Amino acid sequence: PDWRQVLGVNDRAQQARAQRIIRRRLNHKWLLAGVSMLDPESVYLDRDVSLGEDCFIYPQVVIEGGTSIGRGCLIGPGCHIRDSRIADEVTILAGCVIDQSEIRSRVRVGPFAHLRPGTLLEEEAKVGNFVEIKKTRLGAGSKANHLSYLGDAAVGRGVNIGAGTITCNYDGRAKHPTVIEDDVFVGSGTQLVAPVRLGKGALIAAGSTITRDVPPEALAISRKKQEHREGWAKRRRSKK
Repeated sequence: PDWRQVLGVNDRAQQARAQRIIRRRLNHKWLLAGVSMLDPESVYLDRDVSLGEDCFIYPQVVIEGGTSIGRGCLIGPGCHIRDSRIADEVTILAGCVIDQSEIRSRVRVGPFAHLRPGTLLEEEAKVGNFVEIKKTRLGAGSKANHLSYLGDAAVGRGVNIGAGTITCNYDGRAKHPTVIEDDVFVGSGTQLVAPVRLGKGALIAAGSTITRDVPPEALAISRKKQEHREGWAKRRRSKK
């Protein structure tokens, strides 16, 4: 009854035609199961992907491997997700790349975030724009909202990771862990040189380079003393 069942695949053009037919069938199945797609023709789903009811998928999304996505999730345009587990009510904004990661319920990711293998985002965590995370657990309610890198780290609950914070986890030969306990506040522009531990409730001043463990509830500050050379800028301009 369906002549397409016997289509030949003898070159790349025919292969693309067959793939397009299969993709349309898969997308149609999920539309009937309660998944919304703004443009089904532009959504690419592998056959082993699982989607929960009331998900909303924007155009140009690719979901591969054995990825499972829970109920009520939003997947923004241009996202690429592979072999990951995503729980209910997760929001993934535009341009995110997620690979072999786990995202628990009510997490917000993106836009333009990169979750590399081994990432775990616990309930209600937030990962913002241009944040890269690798082999790291980000605890419940913790947030890394801007321009940061977290690698080989264990981050507790209620932690704030300021903009431009990085874990210096690689010394050229081996990877080292960073441990950030609950309720730590890390100021912007901070470098955490692993191995290092930040104790519960500690506060890291912006612009610090942390090379030693920080005790609980302590303020850690590591900056070069600021100096002013009066008139230097004016003299420089006059030379030009």
